[in-house]
Amino acid sequence: AICETAVCLPDSVQLLTPCTMGNGWLKVLEFGRFALTLYEKYGGEGVRVYLDTEKLEKWPEIQSWFFKLKPKKEQNLQALLDQIKEAGDAIMTLQKVKVDPKPLHRPKLGKVAVCPGCGEAYPVRDGERCRACRGESPYL
Repeated sequence: AICETAVCLPDSVQLLTPCTMGNGWLKVLEFGRFALTLYEKYGGEGVRVYLDTEKLEKWPEIQSWFFKLKPKKEQNLQALLDQIKEAGDAIMTLQKVKVDPKPLHRPKLGKVAVCPGCGEAYPVRDGERCRACRGESPYL
């Protein structure tokens, strides 16, 4: 699976399919688009589904929520949920696609060594020390 946003959509994919970030079957491409592609991972044949903004005109609560036209506290949650249920897939567009899986392939971990700086295991391809010991750690 490919999600074209890191917001919300990958959670649904991981919940409803066997595709996860951990097993490498889910790729997140941060294009900022609310779109999802499900494809056969070896041949690349698949379907891309996206929220079609042109189809939102008859669904004002969905349109307002999606485009963040009102602050959350001013939104009518029940009306929004009702419109989502009523709209169903009518607000989506499907496209047949062919995915090139090569650029999405995750490299193998490769050889592992013990970092002389921290004593933890790390991929040898990262150099003589782990990335954290080279100053890339987020910890203060």
